[in-house]
Amino acid sequence: MKSRNWLWNLLSILLLALLLAIWIVLPWYGVLAVAAAVALWLLLARSGRLALAAARIGIASLPQRWGASSVIVVGIAGVVGVLVAMLAMGEGFKATLASTGDDSSAIVLRGGSQAESNSVITRDQVPLVASLPGIVRGQDNRPLLSPEMSQVVNLASKADGTDTNVQFRGIGELGWAVHDKVRIVQGRRFGAGLREVVVGQGALGQFRGLEVGSTLALGREQWTVVGVFASGDAHDSELWGDAQTLASTYNRSAYQSITVKTGDKAGFEQFKAAMAADPRLKLDVETTRTYYAKQGGGMSTLITVLGTVIGAIMAVGAVFGALNTMYAAVATRAREIATMRAIGFRGLPVVAAVMLETMLLALVGGVLGGLVAWLVFNNYSVSTLGSNFSQVVFQFRVSPELLWSGLKWALGIGLVGGLFPALRAARLPITAALREV
Repeated sequence: MKSRNWLWNLLSILLLALLLAIWIVLPWYGVLAVAAAVALWLLLARSGRLALAAARIGIASLPQRWGASSVIVVGIAGVVGVLVAMLAMGEGFKATLASTGDDSSAIVLRGGSQAESNSVITRDQVPLVASLPGIVRGQDNRPLLSPEMSQVVNLASKADGTDTNVQFRGIGELGWAVHDKVRIVQGRRFGAGLREVVVGQGALGQFRGLEVGSTLALGREQWTVVGVFASGDAHDSELWGDAQTLASTYNRSAYQSITVKTGDKAGFEQFKAAMAADPRLKLDVETTRTYYAKQGGGMSTLITVLGTVIGAIMAVGAVFGALNTMYAAVATRAREIATMRAIGFRGLPVVAAVMLETMLLALVGGVLGGLVAWLVFNNYSVSTLGSNFSQVVFQFRVSPELLWSGLKWALGIGLVGGLFPALRAARLPITAALREV
């Protein structure tokens, strides 16, 4: 008998977990359909109207037991706040890299390289790449092509002063024309052949010593910060300088990548086909949009999975808090529930009434947690290690979709936390409940 009860309880938990998972992934129109069906039942069915009347009685008594009820609200608010914040971090990181580059430019790497950090392009390959068709030409009829170097340097974080890896990019003579979305917002561009750098506005906000006029010790040489640029993407995390000066400072004889302007899809396809047809060039090419989107995929997925796992662990705690609170509420209202059942309230209206009360508290907690996450974390700037082993500065993005997802989590927790106390209330023997003090 005990083994049968244990098996039944296990199956009930698994079924509840499955229903909860379906609820979490349910699209908005599915949630709307469920809400509409419940509302129609409450308004049109006799048992629904009884449940609504019983729920009003329970909700009216909430101020008398607000201390216990606040356990549900605060617990669920914490779950939703942490979950939304973690997912907002993943969304922000992914969006920053996805917005970097476009379909009108391409990046060339050594064949098989996944990132600039492990790519090597020799100097003799640059003129071969420049001669390929599909590259847009500038006003002087020169191909818009920028051989670029990538060097990781250490800078102190503004947050705690610890050393962080920052990407120092050396761009070619036509780099500004190729990266035409980058604009100087403070100071001026660096000079060719000079140890001058311009810094991204994201890097300026996250790392120390990058104000215009400051001097940086990079590669045992002194570099002067002469400007701040804005790109609105991952390049905002970088320092830029003259490629040849960077090469002489760090004794570099090769480039890590070549960025070219291809103009449109036809130009890119022509350039890619010509690259593949030249046996001297064992290089890979893809649009800058595709390249940077790939760089953010793994980290974004990791952050999302981590946030979901942490949220699920906290949700378990919130469920137990809701269970304890609602069990206590049912116990203290035993006489009230028994009286309602004695005057005609059957099991279903009683279950629905307790569930509605719990869901209301869960809804308040979900709204509170989402509001706190939006106020504290939306557009909050942080940095994390990217694919080139350097920090990428990005902003949390608390989108309406994430807030909606957090609200569904809150209601799901309320559903689980209120179900078993509601069933206990419906099964409570009337005579025994009336005798309880």
